[in-house]
Amino acid sequence: MSIMRRVRDITVATLNERLEKAEDPVKLIDQFLWSTREDILQAERLYEQYTGHTNHLKIQWLQAEQQKEKREQQAMTALKAGEEQLARLALHEKASSEERAAQYRDLYEQSRLNTLGLEEQLREMRSEYQSVYDRREYYAARMESLRLQQRMNARFSGIGEQGAQPGSMFRRLEDNISNMELEAKSLHDLRRMGREFATEAGHSIQSAIEQELEQLKRKLQKEG
Repeated sequence: MSIMRRVRDITVATLNERLEKAEDPVKLIDQFLWSTREDILQAERLYEQYTGHTNHLKIQWLQAEQQKEKREQQAMTALKAGEEQLARLALHEKASSEERAAQYRDLYEQSRLNTLGLEEQLREMRSEYQSVYDRREYYAARMESLRLQQRMNARFSGIGEQGAQPGSMFRRLEDNISNMELEAKSLHDLRRMGREFATEAGHSIQSAIEQELEQLKRKLQKEG
């Protein structure tokens, strides 16, 4: 019994220590509950055996007591009949029955105390099991809340990080289109300026040619 109690204490202490470091306390508690349930089943079988054994010892003790009383009555009957030798034999058997009754009584008392102790430990183990089970339900609810919170964070964290709110999304789209329009307008202006430059250059060259032509005409007139 003392060994069973020590093993149970070590198990509970180990659970408390490991719970502080466990990533999944529900899984650890389930392992403990399974182990505790097995211990309870073994203790229940042992209790049944102890109970049966205690009842058997009690029967042996009471039978020895009855045998002792019976032999005493037989000795008295023999004495009344003047049969001292038969009385002596009956008293001898009475002494044997009395010794046997005392032995079975001691065994019965020890077994009865052990049975009561085991019954008390069974109550403690069942209470411990229920207490840990209730905490298991609480931790399971907390773990489920945490799991749902993590899923929600994973679902919406990407949106927040990328700034994909409707307003900001359309603002970025407006900026992109404006930039594209500005680039297109700048390119158009450059091309127009290029054409105007080419036209102006052509006019300048034509004017220079006309001026030179006039100069040549005046030179010919002088020579003529």
